[in-house]
Amino acid sequence: QVQLVESGGGLVQPGGSLRLSCAASGFAFSSSGMHWYRQAPGKEREWVAYISAGGSTNYASSVKGRFTISRDNVKNTLYLQMNNLKPEDTAVYYCRNGGSWGQGTQVTVSS
Repeated sequence: QVQLVESGGGLVQPGGSLRLSCAASGFAFSSSGMHWYRQAPGKEREWVAYISAGGSTNYASSVKGRFTISRDNVKNTLYLQMNNLKPEDTAVYYCRNGGSWGQGTQVTVSS
């Protein structure tokens, strides 16, 4: 079955960086488009970024220029490099493949 396991979250100061990982198994990762989403307290889950099987990327306007989505098809792992983090980036971050979601990893941006 599809498994997605996120890691790499934590507490960081404004302006700092984090790299999230999503370890994937149970499906053909290298031929699958992958997404990152996030959900802040009291808000709806929102889409953050997408990478196609071929490596094309798209970003939400709120993170464009600060976040970079990438993938390692040998390690079956999806990444989200987050730079210049802001308090409004505080959320639980999820990876998604089709109808499958990971359990999420908490990112808190605070001084």
